[in-house]
Amino acid sequence: MKILMLTWEYPPRIVGGIARVVHDLSKRLIKDGHEVHVVTYKEGNVSEYENDKGVHVHRVNNYMINPNNFIDWIMQLNFSMVAKANELIEKEGKFDVIHAHDWLVTYAAKTLKNSYNIPIVATIHATESGRNSGIHDEVQRYINDTEWLLTYEASEVLVNSNYMKNELQRLFGLPFEKINVVPNGINMTSFNGVERDYDFRRQYAADNEKIILFLGRLVYEKGVQHLIAAMPKILANYHDSKLIIAGKGGMLDELREQVNYLNIGHKVYFTGYLDAKKVCKMYKAADISVFPSTYEPFGIVALEAMLAGVPTVVSDVGGLDEIVEHKVNGMKSYAGNPNSIADSILNLLYDPQLCANIVKQARIKVKNEYNWNKIAQDTYFIYQKAICETMAERQAKQIVQEKAKKTRRAKNNDSEIATLLGFKKRQAYA
Repeated sequence: MKILMLTWEYPPRIVGGIARVVHDLSKRLIKDGHEVHVVTYKEGNVSEYENDKGVHVHRVNNYMINPNNFIDWIMQLNFSMVAKANELIEKEGKFDVIHAHDWLVTYAAKTLKNSYNIPIVATIHATESGRNSGIHDEVQRYINDTEWLLTYEASEVLVNSNYMKNELQRLFGLPFEKINVVPNGINMTSFNGVERDYDFRRQYAADNEKIILFLGRLVYEKGVQHLIAAMPKILANYHDSKLIIAGKGGMLDELREQVNYLNIGHKVYFTGYLDAKKVCKMYKAADISVFPSTYEPFGIVALEAMLAGVPTVVSDVGGLDEIVEHKVNGMKSYAGNPNSIADSILNLLYDPQLCANIVKQARIKVKNEYNWNKIAQDTYFIYQKAICETMAERQAKQIVQEKAKKTRRAKNNDSEIATLLGFKKRQAYA
């Protein structure tokens, strides 16, 4: 199958979780014998074309005209994506399916679908309503409406959790059978050969300190503020612990102020952005990982921590709630509740046997349910469904058109007969 992936991020450009999903899915699909072309945004000095171990990556620049705002910037990106896809189709022939990732590529996907009659399979990784706990202004409404448009234009819609399936049905009124739940996966070899590096660890904590790790974007819905609020209780009960916050985002200054207000600056370390190698090292350096999101469609970071062998604490929302079973393969806490987060972390700090059991069961679950082999096969099956539906729609349209032609012919014949009969009647009367 010849597949066109549309995404606004692909490594080395990583904004959120979409980049890793598209990267790993594409790599697995080409191993299964498919041809995958990714059209994405060109950031920095990376090349416009790259053969990424079999995946054809085409990067596009935006116009040299400065956009008024982010929405205009996205529209320019879509125009550039359409131009690049047209070029590819002219050179190498039509694609079998378009896989569109989130609202950011909606208009490019819709234009290509209508121009070449190629079915769209759309993955909705998160919703604007979910990120903001509702729609509160016109920009958010525009994004929400664009998400609806993408799901409307798509033959099949993919989401990564049952939570997201219910959310799309509630927000957009999509038919139940149109939404397919296919979880995100993780590269099972990500931590092969990576062991705890004590020299690296000592850059962030003393040997006697237990590292509590948060890794992700520093935005409200990731819940870092609630983890920081939990630290006074944790430190009061287990002094030899340290919170490491790895990532960047708009809340950084606000979070630093919170840490200073609580007077725990000596026990909280902000690392800033970490590259992939340092992320692996950081997981191995950690004693507990915590992901206290208030909104999380899936939560791939939890899978990373579980595969790395780090006991994991998550909030009981979204995809995280579906991945973790409390005290079996991880710990849960009530979303937005610092006291509950502290209790789950302290349980692990004081119970090494619980940690060992959780780590063992977590690895089993990740390897059985979140490997890309199975996920790529499920995705390919959905591509086939979308293609079959498009063919069926095309045939149905042809049948309708042929019937319409026959009806028009019959009406024309009836009109001719009526005219002839009228003429004969007038002759007889004369």
